[in-house]
Amino acid sequence: MTTIEKSVDVKAPVRTAYNQWTQFESFPKFMAGVDKIEQITPTRTHWRTTIGGVTREFDAEITEQHPDERVAWRSVDGPEHAGVVTFHRLDDQTTRVHLQMEYTPESLTEKAGAALGVVGSRIQSDLGRFKEFIEHRDSETGAWRGEVERTPQEGEQRLADRGGSPSQSLPPIGEPSPEFAGEHSKPTYADEAAPEGPDESVPRGHAGMDPNRRNPF
Repeated sequence: MTTIEKSVDVKAPVRTAYNQWTQFESFPKFMAGVDKIEQITPTRTHWRTTIGGVTREFDAEITEQHPDERVAWRSVDGPEHAGVVTFHRLDDQTTRVHLQMEYTPESLTEKAGAALGVVGSRIQSDLGRFKEFIEHRDSETGAWRGEVERTPQEGEQRLADRGGSPSQSLPPIGEPSPEFAGEHSKPTYADEAAPEGPDESVPRGHAGMDPNRRNPF
């Protein structure tokens, strides 16, 4: 399993940067190797990519989405990968777009590229082209501002079951540990600084990720 984290600062308000990222069918305009993306449902897309001479098609599912904050996804077939992109307000006109992704290289070429950092460099270039794409437009090309709540994973219980917010989750019944309470004492907002480290929203199970790996985005 390979983990990649990259970020870019764009001259656009958080709302504009987020709205543009939800327009998945525009990704081929700034993502190398992405031939076409078809929006099947509000939370599922079909991808066709050509990377290293190999063409693949697969579906991806949005697993969590909160306007102006984050979009998390996982593949449901084809190459294993999952990730989350978060949006952080630096000032009224500047946003940091932070992407964390994990994937499983399949071919020898892909494994070599992962070892040499080729994929990470390509993703950084994709983010750079996203920056150019959004900064050279008067506004975003569209927006989808629906909410998608993360499904509780193993060992978690919805806070809504105990009278709290449905967007939060708790460990099994009992007194929360001080570590857990500390991690959940502050919600995620777009105007928080973008820290480094893995993010809990990257789905576990499909790409082997651990939901207890926290990143206070």
